[in-house]
Amino acid sequence: MQAFVTDGPLPDWDASDEEIDRRVAQLEAILKPVTGEEARALVSCFGPDDCYGVAWTLLHLIETGPSPVLATDPVRDANEWHQRLYLRAVNGGLIP
Repeated sequence: MQAFVTDGPLPDWDASDEEIDRRVAQLEAILKPVTGEEARALVSCFGPDDCYGVAWTLLHLIETGPSPVLATDPVRDANEWHQRLYLRAVNGGLIP
């Protein structure tokens, strides 16, 4: 998990196949469910787009944590993935 977080946000669609494959392998190596601390660290790893669907895998991994990571509405210009996490928690009844 540390290697994935240390490498920072996911790359965008312009990344090489090798870079995306490397990040996918790192992500798939993370054990589920994640802890609350791990989920909070993973939130910083969303990139500028969906990285060919890898961002969805990251979102679902974060959601295996014990509670919603984002309990307050993100600012208007926040990363779209932060807003999705928050809205999914609201729609799921986890946040009022």
